[in-house]
Amino acid sequence: MTSSSGAFGDAAAEYTGDSLRSLYDVLLLDLDGTVYRGADAVPGAREALTAGDNLFYVTNNASRRPSEVARHLRDLGFPADDASVVTSSQSAARLLAEQVPSGSPVLVVGTDALAEEVARVGLNPVRTADAEPVAVVQGHSPETGWPMLAEATLAIRAGAWWVATNIDSTLPTERGLVLGNGSMVAAVRHATGAEPVVAGKPAAPLLEDAIRRGAAQRPLVIGDRLDTDIEGANAVGADSLLVLTGVSTVDDLLRAPVEQRPTYVGASLGCLDAPASQVRVMPGGHWTARVEDGDLYLESTGVAGDAMEVLRGLLGIAWSNPGFGRVRPVDEHARSVLEEWGIAP
Repeated sequence: MTSSSGAFGDAAAEYTGDSLRSLYDVLLLDLDGTVYRGADAVPGAREALTAGDNLFYVTNNASRRPSEVARHLRDLGFPADDASVVTSSQSAARLLAEQVPSGSPVLVVGTDALAEEVARVGLNPVRTADAEPVAVVQGHSPETGWPMLAEATLAIRAGAWWVATNIDSTLPTERGLVLGNGSMVAAVRHATGAEPVVAGKPAAPLLEDAIRRGAAQRPLVIGDRLDTDIEGANAVGADSLLVLTGVSTVDDLLRAPVEQRPTYVGASLGCLDAPASQVRVMPGGHWTARVEDGDLYLESTGVAGDAMEVLRGLLGIAWSNPGFGRVRPVDEHARSVLEEWGIAP
């Protein structure tokens, strides 16, 4: 029903009476939508993360240097140093260094921060296909436009190996969702017919690098996106926590495919202090659900319950009945819960 944690064991199954954070030696945190939204901290996130935890910030966003990310985190009140930030640009550079000879020209589509990571591993960052690059690395930059995408297209069509730092279709900001690196990657894919190697989540390289850096034996991956954070955790065999503070919604969660199902679900990072047994996805509580005529019906027993408790209990039924239509309330209590989730009855 939930994710399986083959690589690291199932900490949740062993100590369900302890707080969630106490079960894991390293917390691997997504940033956008989990810790902050652009220039603003996610409400409650700062209070939930303390210097006493072994924190690593793992971001698909390749537009900034780790030092810049760490400074932004500190400015918002989070404990962070440069070494605690693991970016997809670092993982992409590592992949390039493993694949192409030292000193090779690599076309960089992205910020100077990405170009610096390429140079750091002994490769030569260039900005034109005329330099005959052996590889192309593409990461998010708000300045990327047609001319740079055209250079990437020319290089890839000439045979250059292509690495994308990530393929997130959208990027959360304080103004809402905007197009992410994956949307730009899609344009180059359409123009070339090629498929990039991906460094960031849900592909394994970025999380593998973070796990190695943290020397983690029991890592917990925390994020707001099913299709990157949670799928990435499942790809490396780690437990995961989805927080409903960013991109993925309750409706997305109810319809999640197997590879995107989290171990835990919380309204925010504050659930790290809750008993793990209360945050884990499993049937229970004062609610029942059934599938009838293709729809999922939610019913309470009349006992007041927390909306997140309801959700965790409902997920098992929803995941066992993929392809259901609408979620419908049987009673007024159920109706109020669906409204709280933003699901119209």
